[in-house]
Amino acid sequence: MTRISPRTLLHRAAGSLAAAGLLASATLAGAAAPAQAADAPVFTLGGPAETGLHPYPESGAPKGATVGITVNNPSQDEENGGYGGHFTLTFDLSGIDGVADVAFDGESSSADCEVTGTKAVCEDWGIWPGLQGAADLLVTAAEGSKDGDTGTITVTGEAEDVTFAPFTTRLTVGGPDLVMERLPFDQELNPGDKQQAPITFTNRGSRDADGVLLTLMYSRGLDIPQRYTNCEYTVDDPDVPGIGWTTALCSVEGSFEAGATYTLATPLTIEATTRAFYDTFVYRIHEDGAAQRTAQRAGASFARGAGPVLKAVPAKAPRKGATARGGDLNPYDNQQEADFRTKNTADFVAYGDEASGAAGTTVKADIGFRNEGPAWIGYIRSGEDVATVDFTVPQGASVTAKPDRCRAVTADGKYREDQKSPAPRYVCDTSMTVRDGEGLDLPFELRIDKALIGASGEVTVRNTWLQNPMLPFDPKPANNTAFLVLNGEGGGSDSGGTTDGGSGEPSTPPTSAPDPEESPSGTPGPSASTTSDGGSAGTTGGSGGGGGLASTGSIALIASGTAAGALAVGLLLFMAARRRAAAQHA
Repeated sequence: MTRISPRTLLHRAAGSLAAAGLLASATLAGAAAPAQAADAPVFTLGGPAETGLHPYPESGAPKGATVGITVNNPSQDEENGGYGGHFTLTFDLSGIDGVADVAFDGESSSADCEVTGTKAVCEDWGIWPGLQGAADLLVTAAEGSKDGDTGTITVTGEAEDVTFAPFTTRLTVGGPDLVMERLPFDQELNPGDKQQAPITFTNRGSRDADGVLLTLMYSRGLDIPQRYTNCEYTVDDPDVPGIGWTTALCSVEGSFEAGATYTLATPLTIEATTRAFYDTFVYRIHEDGAAQRTAQRAGASFARGAGPVLKAVPAKAPRKGATARGGDLNPYDNQQEADFRTKNTADFVAYGDEASGAAGTTVKADIGFRNEGPAWIGYIRSGEDVATVDFTVPQGASVTAKPDRCRAVTADGKYREDQKSPAPRYVCDTSMTVRDGEGLDLPFELRIDKALIGASGEVTVRNTWLQNPMLPFDPKPANNTAFLVLNGEGGGSDSGGTTDGGSGEPSTPPTSAPDPEESPSGTPGPSASTTSDGGSAGTTGGSGGGGGLASTGSIALIASGTAAGALAVGLLLFMAARRRAAAQHA
């Protein structure tokens, strides 16, 4: 059995591509698990709802197809939710007797499978949380079968203290085989560039397709300005983080004959918008039908277009064929993809905060950065994090609470085994996408161990590798750094808790910040491009405004109690007098 560990390095990248529909596959059934029984977990078996088989040839070996059977463990506990026992899958093949022949792919599965007559049994061990492959059936049309013959396979499971929801899949001899043609796009663009997309596909199957469903998906930096009345479009929810795909599902009526090639009556237009950077366009074709439309919607909200009707017309002379409906003979050639690189930039602006408190009190602060655009940045192919926020804790303070995505490192940025006790420095990775106008909000809580005037910690948004900290897309590195200032010139508190700090006057940043030499091997964070990670809002000095707070450069120990209040008042009077004197000499 192929096990999919939730701790793999590319887990987020694969998950995002699958959710976006970038991985070509047949329509899946059995994806949702029924409610679990009170005394036993329920695992759901699944796979393609229907598979088309190439007719048995007059000469030579029959051409096979693969039916991948999956099992879904609905547990959300990635560490402890796995099932560690043996289990058995039983396949009832009586429904395809005379229709199809079945074997098992021993290379792609660890299951021990054996076919006996009209029954097959697979033995395996262990089911991780989530969806994973259980067995791959190699199926071919049976000798003597005829075009249009159909039958079903039913799969059941058995294991101690576990219940399996059964699954049934259908095999049909013959059917359409829709193949999407790859378009020769110009993939190096400038913002505003437009190019035509004359979507073209061929039916290489043995039967006609009764209507086709054209699926168009494009990431945040691309746009297709046309809207068609026979297409429905996803409604983007700005509160939902992530890639920001737009999906168009277009039901095109007609009989698309076997052997014929079709193209759109009017080519689409693909446009690189002002926020384009790294972007992907996906275009695929399926035979239309209610089940296919439901599968492609994947639970998203859609709104119908109001423009003309999108039509497909023959591009070459067709070859006549039957018109009965069936599964696609090869669903893996239904889809094409194109990646675009647009010459563009994104300005990542760090922001700090300001808080005040006496020794022994805990203060709250918000730090982070904003993407001021114009581009969004998404590494949706590699799944790599876009950037890292590097935070040095101000002198005399200790972090008592941090966002989950942040990891403690040593003062020089090296790996730190201890993640529980306060550290001198923290690194916080973004996800693989950062939208324009958004960024990363990081609420921290700090205990003031020694109340020092103007103690500051550097907040830098940088590349994920310390050896090469420059952000390659950011033309303004000067605003990549801000400061978290404790007990600065405008603050002061003789009681516990967080106070609203003033705006302060930026001046020379501290010179004692460490010069890191090695990259901390940070752990990837969640899949959201803008994260608040809980916690209360910090002081008003930062609050995501993008203006960095610099250190005053003055550090002195503050006394406690009444003396602290007197000293703070004296300091403010001294600073005010200094400003007046400077103004008189100006």
